[in-house]
Amino acid sequence: MTGHFDTTYGVLMGDLVRSERAPAPEALHDAFNRAVAQENRRHADVIVSPLTITLGDEFQGLVATLEDTARLARRLRLGLLAEGIDCRFVIGQAALNTPVNPERAWNMMGPGLARARETLEEKAHGLTYRFTLFEAPMTERLLNAIGAGLSVIERGWTDRQRADIADLIEGQGVDEIAARRGVTRHSVYKVRSAGDYDAYAMQWAAVEAALAGIDAEGGA
Repeated sequence: MTGHFDTTYGVLMGDLVRSERAPAPEALHDAFNRAVAQENRRHADVIVSPLTITLGDEFQGLVATLEDTARLARRLRLGLLAEGIDCRFVIGQAALNTPVNPERAWNMMGPGLARARETLEEKAHGLTYRFTLFEAPMTERLLNAIGAGLSVIERGWTDRQRADIADLIEGQGVDEIAARRGVTRHSVYKVRSAGDYDAYAMQWAAVEAALAGIDAEGGA
């Protein structure tokens, strides 16, 4: 894709994994709707066009920056995992040829949206995070490789590891987590180590730094 765009956005698309096999589809979709609504409220300051469920198990939205888009994807991912719901995401760039719809992420067209949709529909096995960028093929390739590593780490978590790591990412300290759980600091550190927290946090920091650099250059 070539050309300069005066205004670009982060686009977040996602869908539930194997939702058609869910034993309780109504409960699944209720939890999905709650999670999407909650993140729209929490991130209203950076969401340009709210996360909107377009089909029963898919959603899309526009965000002010790529860095914020990645953070939103991670938060939604961890929130859905807490509900036992698996989900895949595409984090990409988009420019609009139509006005922004501030009510729902519908009826908008422009470069980047179709490619993000095509990438989501590829349903690459085992890949939770995919990236689509304008004119940055090497960065896109590296981010997709990091995304594959993040997916592998997440798949290996126990519920305890997932919960503690989600709390650590949200800024809670080891002492705070230990006190709430009624365990020693050592116990929390063991969970943190077994869940590969340091590698996970390092990879996410690299993703956020790369996307922040593109944002700073005016790419989103």
